[in-house]
Amino acid sequence: MAQLSPALVQATPIVATRGQGLYLYDRDGRAYLDLTSGIGVTSTGHCHPDIVAAARKQVETLIHGQYGIVKHEPLLELMEKLGARMPSDMDAFFFANSGAEAVEASVRLARNATGRQNVLVFQGSFHGRTIGAAALTTSGARFRAAASGPLPPGVVVAPFPTPYRYGWDLAATNRFCLRELDHILATLSAPTEIAAILIEPVQGEAGYQPASAEFFAGLRKRADEHGILLITDEVQAGVARTGKFWAHEHFDVRPDIVVFAKGIASGFPLSGIAACRELMQKAAPGSQGGTFSANAVACAAAVATLDVIEKEGLVANAREMGQRLRDGLERTASRHAGIGNVRGLGLMQASEFVTADGAPDPAASKAVVAAALRRAMILLTCGPQGHIVRMIPALTINRDEIDKALEIWNASVDEVYGERHG
Repeated sequence: MAQLSPALVQATPIVATRGQGLYLYDRDGRAYLDLTSGIGVTSTGHCHPDIVAAARKQVETLIHGQYGIVKHEPLLELMEKLGARMPSDMDAFFFANSGAEAVEASVRLARNATGRQNVLVFQGSFHGRTIGAAALTTSGARFRAAASGPLPPGVVVAPFPTPYRYGWDLAATNRFCLRELDHILATLSAPTEIAAILIEPVQGEAGYQPASAEFFAGLRKRADEHGILLITDEVQAGVARTGKFWAHEHFDVRPDIVVFAKGIASGFPLSGIAACRELMQKAAPGSQGGTFSANAVACAAAVATLDVIEKEGLVANAREMGQRLRDGLERTASRHAGIGNVRGLGLMQASEFVTADGAPDPAASKAVVAAALRRAMILLTCGPQGHIVRMIPALTINRDEIDKALEIWNASVDEVYGERHG
């Protein structure tokens, strides 16, 4: 009997037969409250009627017009609508299929533009699983070890401001990380060798840790001083997820390249990078392309996604419902010392489980996720040891759904700590 690769470990045993809004349904018709949204992909919920209608209409007229050969209407409309959401000088796009492809395209563009090789990333980064993207990823040794051999060179790793991990306040953490960055530039890689600084405004796989305005200001200053390009990886945190359209907007920073994917097309494979035309023109001939890139149906779904975000006020909804979710998670944490930290932005929230001495506690996080699944709510863990539970529901989530999620969360956490300490 055919099976999936055993290397693909699934978080649940569910066989989903359909999805609607915040819910997935299994073969028995049981409804599960989905707080994963496909890891941030189904941004407008499962099978939003406007997305379904746009995709159906496009399938009937043109499924794929290879964009290295022809342009098509959904692509042109997407560039116009997406361009209105970009920083004012970003008017050129390259489209691909996955986040890892887009990340690698951004790095290649930076190298082409600067003539330099090295890329500076941060502890806890996740930029993809392909060989090139894995070299840029530091959120878990498993992503790097899976290469079974040397990864591409030219990657320099600097500390990311994670106050809870360091045990300092944010200001002290920012100062330390920027000092360490200067030390790295003096000892590991001269600034003249660095093509780009690549950063997630809110780290994803590492546990939903936001950066800060002060840290970004320090990065922008150093980038400008040394002719380094600043790339924001908005694959998970972008497209309204954090309560602003782009997560970097929280930090008053101007990136040179923005990378996007996941929620941009409500479940259809689409990714890309944006930059100003002058910078994009420095891409080497043949360095950008892809057979399935900018698929017409995916582009039509992306256009519909942007329309739904605007029409339904989903940026504001992410901010407001995210705060409601955060408040509830903090109330739970206040009752359980095993939840050491709650953090995130908008509808991108995480709870970090720790032992009595502050060490990661993956047994607790996995037990809580399992307890929630028994109550028909789907959650995911993250973090280097799987000790962090993340919540990344669809942007359409409402007050009742937030409250239901928190009710299940409280019951699940209480069950686990009751079993442990009762």
